[in-house]
Amino acid sequence: MANESVTKTFTVALTLCIVCAVVVSSAAVFLRPAQEANKLLDLKTNILASAGLLEEGVDVETQFEKISVKLVDMDTGRYTDAIDPATYDQRKASADPSLSVALSGDEDIAKIKRRANFSKVYVVENQQGLEKVILPIKGYGLWSTLYGFIALESDLKTVAGIGFYEHTETPGLGGEVDNPKWKASWIGKQAYNDEALVLEVLKGKVDPSRGGAESKIDGLAGATLTTKGVDNLVKYWLGDQGFKPFIENLKTGEA
Repeated sequence: MANESVTKTFTVALTLCIVCAVVVSSAAVFLRPAQEANKLLDLKTNILASAGLLEEGVDVETQFEKISVKLVDMDTGRYTDAIDPATYDQRKASADPSLSVALSGDEDIAKIKRRANFSKVYVVENQQGLEKVILPIKGYGLWSTLYGFIALESDLKTVAGIGFYEHTETPGLGGEVDNPKWKASWIGKQAYNDEALVLEVLKGKVDPSRGGAESKIDGLAGATLTTKGVDNLVKYWLGDQGFKPFIENLKTGEA
C-alpha cells in the first residue's frame, strides 16, 4: 500500500508539472506578439521623449508618424538601402561578426566591443527641411550597458535632448540618468564648436562663469563611474567612429 501511495503521489506531481509547463509555454507563445508590440511602443515613446517631442495624452503611434526611420552606413556616413530599417535588429547585428567590426582598446572608449556596420537614425523634417535628428547611443556605465538616444537640433550642433531606456545603474546614484532635471540640463548645450566635438560630462558641477560652460553637463553626484561612462559613450557616438561623418554629410546634403 505504501508503494502504491508513493507511486500515485509521484504520478500526480509529474502530471501537474507537465500541465503547468504546457500552460506556461502556451501563454508565453500566445503573449509574445503583444509583448513585442509593447516593447516597440515603449521604444517609440523613448525616441519621442529624447527629442522633446512626446505629447502627453496623444497617441504615440500618431506622434511617431512625423519621424522617418532610416539606415546609415557607419563607414561612409551616408544613408543606405542595403537592409530594410523596419526589420533590422541593430543589437543582434552588433554581436554578429559579419555585420559588425571589432573595436580596438583605443577606439572602444564606450566599452561596446563591437560596432554594427549599419545604424538606425530617426529624422524629423518640416517644410523648411531638417528639424531634428535622433541618434541611438550605448555604452558601459558602472554595472551595465546604457541604451538610449541623443537628439540634435536642425543646426546639427545643439543638443535637443537625451534619454536612456535601458540600464541597471544604481538607483539614486548612476540611476539618476533618468532624473528629468538632469536630462533637461542637456537641452540647448553645444555638442560641436565648428567641427570639433566639445560636449563633456564633468565629474562635478558646471561653473557658468567659466568659458565653455555652454558645452558642459553636470556630473551625477556620487556616481563617478556612471558619469564617466555617459561622457565616454556620448563622445564615442558623436565622434569620428560614431555619427560624426553622418552629421557632416547631413550638413552638406551628401547623406
